[in-house]
Amino acid sequence: MSTTARRLIVKAALTARERVRHLLRFIGPRVNALLPVSLPVSCLTFPACLAYSVSACTAERRYRGMADRDRNKKVLLELLKMPGNGRCADCQTADPDWASYRLGIFICLNCSGTHRNLPEVSRVKSIRLDFWDDDLVEYMKCIGNNAAKAIYEKDVPIFYYRPKSSDCVVLKEQWIRAKYERREFTGDKSQPQSISNYGSHQGFLWKRGKENSQFLRRKFILSMDDYTLKYYNKEESKGPKAVIFVKDLNALFQPEKIGHNHGLQLTFLKDEHTRNIFVYHEEAKEIVHWYNAIRAVRFSYLKTAFPTATDLEHREPFKKRWFILDSQERRLLYFKCPLDATEKGSVFIGSKEHGYDVTNSLPKGARGNKWKCGITVVTPDRKFVFTCENERELREWIEVLNAVITRPMSPQDYTSNISCFFFYYYFILYSLSAILDALAS
Repeated sequence: MSTTARRLIVKAALTARERVRHLLRFIGPRVNALLPVSLPVSCLTFPACLAYSVSACTAERRYRGMADRDRNKKVLLELLKMPGNGRCADCQTADPDWASYRLGIFICLNCSGTHRNLPEVSRVKSIRLDFWDDDLVEYMKCIGNNAAKAIYEKDVPIFYYRPKSSDCVVLKEQWIRAKYERREFTGDKSQPQSISNYGSHQGFLWKRGKENSQFLRRKFILSMDDYTLKYYNKEESKGPKAVIFVKDLNALFQPEKIGHNHGLQLTFLKDEHTRNIFVYHEEAKEIVHWYNAIRAVRFSYLKTAFPTATDLEHREPFKKRWFILDSQERRLLYFKCPLDATEKGSVFIGSKEHGYDVTNSLPKGARGNKWKCGITVVTPDRKFVFTCENERELREWIEVLNAVITRPMSPQDYTSNISCFFFYYYFILYSLSAILDALAS
């Protein structure tokens, strides 16, 4: 008798109990079990007995696997209801359907594509479609979006742009890589790409020519010393082709408009006219670094120009000012008197997707005014605080400001210089003297 035959003996002799239930007994070195069959054992050949037993075991495992899958799926869906998990950990898209089981975070479909390109730091699964082992579900329970944010976004600088779901791919991709791959914001200064690298920056960018629309390699220097951006036509030029002050400079990604995935539009004022420069860089990391470096220098300038703007508490008395909202040009202008020929200052009102917002509230610590109907206008760089005389004016200002903020930005918001007939909204607001005095200087 062969070794296999000696190790596995199929007994066709049925006991009285087995005849009724049609049970097949398997006897081996490590098994002695009864398996149910649909036919009398005498009708089954040896290979059929083996195939039937394997099929029965597979079906049982499949049934147990389906039960585990449904149970773990319910657990994951319940985890999505926990604070912080209901939005993508990277772009804030609502109701994420994917998760990184290495990082313990819940993410959206679009961001999961970037995570797939980072196999050394992240691995993703679909919450609803993929099978989840018990240990992976337990890990997701232990981490979650809020706990991961406390680690990977511990030290994000205030000027660094956090992408939204509607932003271009390069911004979201580099945000994810900066957080998890390069770990720039964990507070570990030993990392080669720490936040201290932002600020003054120089390098080469491809700039579109004014006449022939061809992109040419040009040297750019961003300086925090004099708050300027300079570019040169030739590497060894004695002087720059243009000097742009950061107080008049805005940067916006425009990949479709420029025709390159890393296309960046630089908009600035020159001789009271709006000018645009279109640039790109081959490396995604480099062009996003330029974008955030411009924001860093601009933020440094604002801190120098308005040193009291970031104070948590404002104790100075409020002063009365006259405000006009130019909804077409997206600017909130203010005057010392209603009949002044020129404004004392202005605030650009961008779109919500670019970090602008308005709320009917006063910051904690604001005091010294009898009008309590507060408005806070949030911009990427700072907050502006005003008060209205009554609830009616408060509602009207909130309505017209929201109408501008919820309207998407258009190229004309940066490039148009055509005179238009504007509708103005005239209301009296009160603002903090520290902010207004700084703007008036």
